[in-house]
Amino acid sequence: MPAAPPASPAATPDTVLVVDFGAQYAQLIARRVREARVYSEIVPSTTPVAEILARKPKAIILSGGPSSVYAEGAPRMDRALFEAGVPVLGLCYGFQLMAVTLGGTVDNTGAREYGRTDLTVTKPASTLFEGTPARQQVWMSHGDACSAAPEGFTVTASTSQVPVAAFECDARSLYGVQHHPEVMHTTHGQQLLEHFLYRGAGLQPTWTTANVVEESIAAVRAQVGDRRAICGLSGGVDSAVAAALVQRAIGDRLTCVYVDHGLMRKGESEQVEKDFVAATGVRLKVVDAEERFLAALAGVSDPEQKRKIIGREFIRVFEQAQAELVAAAGASGEPVEFLVQGTLYPDVVESGGGTGTANIKSHHNVGGLPEDLEFQLVEPLRRLFKDEVRMVGQELGLPDEIVHRQPFPGPGLGIRIVGEVTRERLDLLREADAIAREELTAAGLDRDIWQCPVVLLADVRSVGVQGDGRTYGHPIVLRPVSSEDAMTADWSRLPYEVLERISTRITNEVDEVNRVVLDVTSKPPGTIEWE
Repeated sequence: MPAAPPASPAATPDTVLVVDFGAQYAQLIARRVREARVYSEIVPSTTPVAEILARKPKAIILSGGPSSVYAEGAPRMDRALFEAGVPVLGLCYGFQLMAVTLGGTVDNTGAREYGRTDLTVTKPASTLFEGTPARQQVWMSHGDACSAAPEGFTVTASTSQVPVAAFECDARSLYGVQHHPEVMHTTHGQQLLEHFLYRGAGLQPTWTTANVVEESIAAVRAQVGDRRAICGLSGGVDSAVAAALVQRAIGDRLTCVYVDHGLMRKGESEQVEKDFVAATGVRLKVVDAEERFLAALAGVSDPEQKRKIIGREFIRVFEQAQAELVAAAGASGEPVEFLVQGTLYPDVVESGGGTGTANIKSHHNVGGLPEDLEFQLVEPLRRLFKDEVRMVGQELGLPDEIVHRQPFPGPGLGIRIVGEVTRERLDLLREADAIAREELTAAGLDRDIWQCPVVLLADVRSVGVQGDGRTYGHPIVLRPVSSEDAMTADWSRLPYEVLERISTRITNEVDEVNRVVLDVTSKPPGTIEWE
């Protein structure tokens, strides 16, 4: 999303809607569209066509999915979607659904293709494939196969197993491919998506960082007006960028509140107070709430319950800060009506608010909020992925130390302790985490990984031997991951010598820890955080 001249503050971005049929790649499709500098959002396949069209999308992409188009209960799509004059691109299941809905044929022929597959382009001058090789590698994942395209469509590609691997109808702006252009294993996938967006749908690559900043500032001004707001500052990039955006919009009518809940990593509270204020000049109120949070979390081990407790206590502390700010302003002071949060699009999706699928986990600023919230929420980053937030931070002039800081969850170390949260366990985890961060920095690996959660298995003990004696200590889990936006992730292949130094130092320097293990699970099936 490179910088460009700012658009009108009142401009609404042209939107491409990604209809999610339960695909593991739905979020990735939306990301790839945004990489083409076109705004995109995800909607569940259960959304009525009338509601989809009422949002006036400039184009629609139908995702893949695990179902067979002929299976009982498989997702369907009203034919009206294809007759509305809106350009549509079907991918995998979406391709097959377009085919059968419009009169084509999809068969369970046994012609299954999974993984890397050679695609032969039979119409090299077609809208989607022009300028790409006649033979190219794509990523397939299907059991059914399209054997006949709908009337009026031109077949543009095939494979050794599938006679109709892509088709187009330029007259109706309808396109489909059996493969997944959104994954990196498809060698010309991004080019195909851009051909659909620019040529098939006639869109322009105008959604830029500068536009996002201008539009967000205008939206905040329209929402808050001349009233006052507070921002929950965690020290992470999300809340920092959200605060900087809102400050740009309303100036000193924003007060940032940093809640020192005792769940931060070693030295971070001091760093937040120093670095962020120095970078922005924002008004900062620090609240010491460690005792309050530890008391609320006492005896609680369930991760969802911990998230909800932490979210609830955050809000209660903000409400207390609100009362104190109003009292300090005097009788003529304006009430503080708005709470600024660094909610991101993945937060919304994973909390069940993006695709209509199951709730993966309640994020502290989405599913963890209390029902009796007294604030109106201001969420200027709600439609952005993490890497887009970093770009906005750079556009706002925030220093690299803030913009490129590794993600850290709002609930802090409270969700990196598997088991009850106590001061002793927090201190133990802080020391182990500090060692891991020190060694990763010394090895120059900070920018090579997305983040490295360090997890304490507080309810687990393992036998060890230290100092010629038997020990019964806690395991520490290292979870280094690589990702673009946290929607998907892979475990980072760190050098063995770095892992060895981290393990040796933790077991030597941190009491009650006698084992360090490495989490090598991708996302999916695992999440980045353990809780």
